[in-house]
Amino acid sequence: MNWTMRGGELDVVARRGNVIAVCEVKARANNAFGTALEAMTPLKQQRVRRAGFAFIRAMDERGLCVRFDVAAVTGTTLEVFEDAF
Repeated sequence: MNWTMRGGELDVVARRGNVIAVCEVKARANNAFGTALEAMTPLKQQRVRRAGFAFIRAMDERGLCVRFDVAAVTGTTLEVFEDAF
């Protein structure tokens, strides 16, 4: 389930210890119009960051680190880029 706030949403949020991984999922049938990773424009990154930090604030927990990943799906191939931005 997506986590939504005014001005943004998060596709996947996972936690391991004190690390929160916010993962944006981008899918493309093929690379004819650019890769799924290229779809993460600076504006989209800013929106995901804003939503990610709002999520962390809502947790009201100290000592958390946040990482922003991208899961790029092209056809049936999945690539995960950790700490993408």
